[in-house]
This record gives sequence, structure tokens and C-alpha cells, in this order.
Amino acid sequence: MEKILKKILEDNKKFYKDGKVADYIPALGKANIEDCGITIIDKDKNIHSVGDYNKKFTIQSISKIITLMLAIMDKGFEEVFQIVGYEGTERPFNTISYLESEKVKKAINPMLNSGAIAVTSLIKGDGEKKFDRILELVKVLALNSKIDYDREVYKSEKDTGDRNKAIAYLMKSRGIINGDIESTLDSYFKQCSININTIDLANIAFSIANRFEDVDLESHIDKKKLSSLLISIMVHSGMYNFSGEWSAKVGIPSKSGVAGGVLSVVPDKYGIGFFGPSLDENGNSILGYKVIGELSNELDLNIY
Repeated sequence: MEKILKKILEDNKKFYKDGKVADYIPALGKANIEDCGITIIDKDKNIHSVGDYNKKFTIQSISKIITLMLAIMDKGFEEVFQIVGYEGTERPFNTISYLESEKVKKAINPMLNSGAIAVTSLIKGDGEKKFDRILELVKVLALNSKIDYDREVYKSEKDTGDRNKAIAYLMKSRGIINGDIESTLDSYFKQCSININTIDLANIAFSIANRFEDVDLESHIDKKKLSSLLISIMVHSGMYNFSGEWSAKVGIPSKSGVAGGVLSVVPDKYGIGFFGPSLDENGNSILGYKVIGELSNELDLNIY
């Protein structure tokens, strides 16, 4: 497996030149655009890693998968999807204009920033407790008790997060979300700043692929239903407005983050974690698309 991964990385790493790092968040602008690493965990829990797999990066929008899980555990499927929808969209991840319509009663889906903020608002816990519970679930899924958040990235996210603040207050004015908006936003900025590597990411992906078989979740949760829901949402919304093409050409349910991470789930088979901070115009890792796409073809991982 390592030989396959190494060859795929070597063949594709040159494409970093086609993108740029997420410098609109100043702390993310410091990333080395040439970084490229991958970890894949198979059904026997063997871990295969090559490249810059151990380099730390922030989870960013991949955290939306975690917070959706936690909100469902706290509130149940029905209540969560009363404020967010299941629909895919061609709109960018930070879209705001649709919320101006009086007809809008919920966010489009939980992978857009609007939907993710709404989901975070549902998680139980006042003040720091909300984020502490998010961080703890990341640690459990990643099998890494040492995971923490990056204070510099958090501050940078918060200082430049005016659009997300506008989204949150506009949703409150529409009655989509309630409660302490500043507290919700603080948790949201912190969840995006959680520091991980590709092994952590692959472990999270494998837990979903393995239907949370080895994860101690609350007893009332239907693990298979939760896993299937997360996978289906990643299929149509995980790669932002590029999700349709990703599904057609790569065929692996995935979720990206603007620090360059990609979490990919091959149901009942593999968990994949990738890192490459060179982004395309949609906010997805260019090298992630190239590498995971070629890996899908090489190992016949397309779920369709």
C-alpha cells in the first residue's frame, strides 16, 4: 500500500502550483503550499501513511461532520433537521444572500457555514462547555487524547470572521437559531481551529466507515443510521459546490477544509485522511482531488 501511495503522491505533487493557500485567514496563509501527505486505514485497522502525513493543520470545515454528530446525539435527527436541510447546492460555502428571503425557514445544509453555525447552536453546553464537548468528541474519534486547538488560528478566524458573524445574526433575525450568538460563534471559530494530522483524520474517517462499531456513543443513538446520514451528506455537500463533480469523478464520500484537509470515507472498507493546503477556487485541496481521485481508480474505491 505504501508503494502505491508514494507513487501517487510523487506523480501529483507538482500540481500544487495550480492553487493557493487560504490567505484570507491570515494564520492559514503561513502554510507551506507544497505540503502533501496521506494516511489510509484499512478494515483490519492497518495504518498506511506517506508524505507530510504527520504535519499538523487545522480541521476547519471538516469539523462540521463532528458537530453534526454531536447535535444529533443531543437533540435527535428530527430537531436538527428542522433548522437545516438535506439539500445540495451550487452556492459557495460562505453564501449569505439566500438568508435574506422571507421564505427561508432553515439553512440549506449542515456543510455550508450557515448550516454549520446553526448546528453548533444546537449543541448542549454554556460558554466553554459547548466547545469542550466538541473537542472531546474529536479526541474520541481520532483516538488521540492530546488534540487541542490552535490559538493563533482561532484568533485569526475570529478577527476576520465578519461574514460568519453576519450569517449568524441574519439567521437569528429569521428565527432559524436562538440563544447566545456570540457564544455559538466562539465555539464555531474554535472548532475550525482544532489541530490534527492525517492519521487523526483517517481515524475519524474510519470510525464513520466502520459504522462507529468501536466508538462508545450514547446508547440511544442508532450508529448505522448516523453513519449513513453523514456519508450521504458528504456525497452531495461535503466538497462544497464541487460536490457533484467530486462524486462523479472520485466517487468517495468526502469532506474538505480550507486548511487543505480532506476526510474520505469508503463505507465498510477504508478511512482516508489527506493534507495539501494548495486550494482551488472552491476551497478544496487541489492535491486532494488529484491524489484521492487516482487512489480511487487504482484501488477501485468508487462507491458507485
